[in-house]
Amino acid sequence: MKRPMLAYLASYSLSTLGNSVAAVVLPLLVLQTTGSALDAGVVAAATAVPAVLAGLFMGGVIDRVNRRSASIVTDLVSAAAVAALPLVDMVSGLAVGWFVLFGVVGSFGDVPGLTAREALVSQVAVSSGVTLDRLVALRESLGGVAMLVGPALGAGLVVVLDGSAALWLTAAFSLAAAWMTLFLPRRVGAVANSESNTSPRTLLRQMREGWTLLFRRSPLVLCVTVLNLVMVVVLAAFQGLLLPVHFTMSGKEGQLGLVLSSLAVGMLAGSAIYAAFGARAGRRTWLSIALLGSVVGLSLIGTLPSVWVIFVGAFVLGFFGGILSTILGVLMAERIPDHLRGRVTGTQNAMMTAAPSLGIFGTGILIEHASLTTAGLVATALWVVAVVTALLAPTLRDLAPLTMPDSDNSESVTRELFT
Repeated sequence: MKRPMLAYLASYSLSTLGNSVAAVVLPLLVLQTTGSALDAGVVAAATAVPAVLAGLFMGGVIDRVNRRSASIVTDLVSAAAVAALPLVDMVSGLAVGWFVLFGVVGSFGDVPGLTAREALVSQVAVSSGVTLDRLVALRESLGGVAMLVGPALGAGLVVVLDGSAALWLTAAFSLAAAWMTLFLPRRVGAVANSESNTSPRTLLRQMREGWTLLFRRSPLVLCVTVLNLVMVVVLAAFQGLLLPVHFTMSGKEGQLGLVLSSLAVGMLAGSAIYAAFGARAGRRTWLSIALLGSVVGLSLIGTLPSVWVIFVGAFVLGFFGGILSTILGVLMAERIPDHLRGRVTGTQNAMMTAAPSLGIFGTGILIEHASLTTAGLVATALWVVAVVTALLAPTLRDLAPLTMPDSDNSESVTRELFT
């Protein structure tokens, strides 16, 4: 495995692991500090808004600077924001305001950092001499491992370590991710044809260019984005509310972790299968299999039957979801021109950040005014409609690989693809 590929995968895995640990440690720490579930919700809501804004507006910056440098800086920002909390705790003790403050600071590292890392993937593949399909599949596999290990590690740290001390390791993961990115050659992150004008009018024009490509000029990019959004909404509905409420009502809260682990293992297995055998069939075939398989998995979960049926359904959903997320990631990296990648990907990541809240909010309304079963069936039906639409969409019929362009001629490729 060549150095650029190894450095990229290590950086991605460490950053994902840090985020998954923080997702468990921070809410638990807020609850330990304040004793209020409302305060935990306030912190989550207060940090979500700047995360969305950071995704929208920092994408244009990432298109103007070296993506390698942007990835390093954003990881350092994330590390500093997390490390500040135990420092404050040692000096004066923590309060809700401190969590909100450093959550806002960290949002300018997390979402832009993800955007910068995704913007690097095409050039890393070219530099390493591997196909984009294989690199993205390996990335998703390692991300699945991180998301499987992270929550358990985070919960264990809170128990073993004293209070906010668990956050030191979270910060260390972000710092290690920045260090691994240093091993990428600087040329891999270079952006050609970037404008020197940094006026607000120029920045707004550049953002409009990215939004125009996403919403008007590329039906395939828009279709894949919408499919991703629906998938995130549906998964958030089940993971964030439906399954927790179901297991709480049945008095089997401890089995929720088993089901979520089954989902994560399935995603790991699915992306690994695609990495190993993806070249043996066309992308359209893999996409159709993944979409139909995900419907089977979600249908097993949707009616909220016995725990073992849910357990099997979670694995099936994760398995085909892992294949699906890999294919969609490849299509995004391949179809978005290099000089627009930060803006388009930043907008997508901003929407993905907001999507889980919409899924949980809508599910809460259905549970409150209808029933838990109705909410599960509605979420399943939403995904079925999205799958049928995707299978029938003309824009998703021809998914043959494109020759990855150098950034120097990316604007000419843009004209060929989208005009």
